[in-house]
Amino acid sequence: MNVIEEVLSYSFGQRAVLAAAMIGFVNGYLGGYLVLRRDALFAGALSHTLFPGIALGALIAGLNPVSALVGAAITALAVGLSATGIAGTSRLDKEAALAILYTAAFGGGLIVLSRLATYVRIEDYLFGNILAVSNLDLWFIFVAGAVTMSTLILLGRPLLLFLFSKDVAATQGVPVRFLAYLLAGLLVLTMITSLQAVGAILTLGLLVAPASILYLYSDSPRAIFWGGGSLGAAVSVACVFVSHALDLQTGPTVVVAFGLIFVVAYVMSPRYGLGATLLKRRHMGGGEHAEEDKTA
Repeated sequence: MNVIEEVLSYSFGQRAVLAAAMIGFVNGYLGGYLVLRRDALFAGALSHTLFPGIALGALIAGLNPVSALVGAAITALAVGLSATGIAGTSRLDKEAALAILYTAAFGGGLIVLSRLATYVRIEDYLFGNILAVSNLDLWFIFVAGAVTMSTLILLGRPLLLFLFSKDVAATQGVPVRFLAYLLAGLLVLTMITSLQAVGAILTLGLLVAPASILYLYSDSPRAIFWGGGSLGAAVSVACVFVSHALDLQTGPTVVVAFGLIFVVAYVMSPRYGLGATLLKRRHMGGGEHAEEDKTA
C-alpha cells in the first residue's frame, strides 16, 4: 500500500498509471486480431520501423516528443502500407516485402543515428520511459485509443470475416483490401501511442502477449479481444508500481511480466497447454497400442 500511495502522490505517477491502463488495454485488444490473423511477424517487423522515423525526426527538427511521434508514424505507415500494397499487386507476400522495406529503413536509421549526438535521449523512445508522459501525451493516448477501439468495435463483424476467411469475406461484399490497410494503420497508431510506455523495441511484447495468453485458454474471439485488453491494462498498471518498488524501468518490467505469465499459461492451460498436449499424446499413443493388440 505504501508503494501505491507513493506513486499516486506524484502527478507524474498518476499520469503513468493512466497511460499504462489505456495503452495496455488498446494493445491487448488489438493484439487479438494479430494473434488470430497470425500477423505477429508483420507487427514485429513494423515495430522496428519506428526507430528510423525517430532518428529522422531528430535529424530534421531536433529530438522532442512531436518530432519523434511524427517521424515514427510516417516511416511506420509508409513501410506497413507499402508492404501491404506490394503484396496485393505482385507475387511477393507481405512478409517478404516487409522484410526488404523494414531492414532498409532500419539501416537508414542507423546511418542517421551516426550523424546525431543524441543517442542517450533516443534510448527513452527505444525502451520507453512512462514516467515522462505529459498531459499532452495523455490526451494523445486517449484520442488515439478511442479512435482505434471505436473502429474495431464498429467494424467487428466484417473484420472477423476478414480474419478467418478472406474469400468468404469478399463474396459477402466485405472490402478486404481496405480492411488490410485499415488494420495496418491502426497497428501503427497503437504502436505510436506505446512509445512512451515500452518504447519502439519492446512494443511487440505488449501487443502480442495478452491475446496469446488468452488464446491458450479460449476459442472465443470476443473473450480473446476483451480478455486481452483487460489483462494488458491490469498487468501494465501493476508493473508501474512494481518497477517503482524495485527501481526498475517500467517498459522492460511490463514485457518481462507478460513473458512470465505466458510461460505459466503455456504450461498450465487445461486445454492447449504443454501438460494437456502431452496427456493427449499419451492417451492417443495408448489407444494406438490397444488397437494393435486387438488386431494381433
